[in-house]
Amino acid sequence: MRAARLHEYTDEMGDALSIDEVDAPEIDRSGGIVVDVEGAGWCQTDNHVVEGMWEQYMPQDLPMTLGHENAGTVAAVGEEVTTVAEGDQVICHPVVTCGKCRPCRQGEDMYCEDVAFPGLSRDGGFADQLLTSERSVIPLPDGVDPAEIAPHADAGITAYHAVKKAVAELVPGDYAVVVGVGGLGHIGIQCLDAMSAATIVALDVKGEARDLAEELGAAHTLDPSSEDVPAELDALTDDRGVKQVLDFVGADETLSLAPDVVAAGGDHHVVGYGGHVHEPAQAMVNGEFSYRGTLVGQYTELQELVALVEQGDVDLRTTRYGLEDINDVAVRLEHGEIEGRAVIVP
Repeated sequence: MRAARLHEYTDEMGDALSIDEVDAPEIDRSGGIVVDVEGAGWCQTDNHVVEGMWEQYMPQDLPMTLGHENAGTVAAVGEEVTTVAEGDQVICHPVVTCGKCRPCRQGEDMYCEDVAFPGLSRDGGFADQLLTSERSVIPLPDGVDPAEIAPHADAGITAYHAVKKAVAELVPGDYAVVVGVGGLGHIGIQCLDAMSAATIVALDVKGEARDLAEELGAAHTLDPSSEDVPAELDALTDDRGVKQVLDFVGADETLSLAPDVVAAGGDHHVVGYGGHVHEPAQAMVNGEFSYRGTLVGQYTELQELVALVEQGDVDLRTTRYGLEDINDVAVRLEHGEIEGRAVIVP
């Protein structure tokens, strides 16, 4: 079968991956599943994997097939699989878990002590087929296109996971800020709008992104390149500050907003990454705010997100590309030229 594989880490996205002929995956355990990939989202994390940023956090044996946002049709199942059958359409939770360790038994899939991460620690879905497990697949409702929903396997569930934590702290009258209305941020706005009564403020330097934010439920938008964001947020909130910030950028500039904009007892959720938190401990003590990290999400949260999609509350903006276009997608994402999510259709 065909697979887009990384042979060595590089900063040059134009020829980062090669299309190789490799052996099709074979089921190696009774709960295994092989999926015919119909859609695999390209994520900024894939660019970071190409650059070698994940090597210190996730063991990687190169060459490796990338692709961790996957959906498609079940092609084969292990002998003990009962929840899906050949021909069923599914979306794949991004990790394959053991189901036996304490974090798994607590439902914390991302904390599994024996986790495998297709596309980051083993072969992923930029290929004709993907090996996963029964614990990782969620049947799709009738009428849901696997290629259309594939990015929810990581981008969607990550945004939802952050929003779900934020919503638990929001009440009517509160303000929530979404930083970055890109591939994740446009999902986050829709989840916030569907799940809370808070007033949403969106920040983005692009005018078209701010327009999209208003279309998706933001009551206010700000351009951080030309507006004084803390002053504008103080004016909107009568100097009370915003209760929750969902930062889908994670740059030094956006992470530094928290002391100036987050209300006492509030949170700055770090979803995007690449920057650093450089705040004095006293600022956090005086403001009693928290930085909260976001590591994808739970299997059950992906189920909940699929339900929001089925209800029409969350809509993905996607563009489809063939497997042969994969390096062009990497370059375009690196230059910020892709709106919404890019989906590879093998």
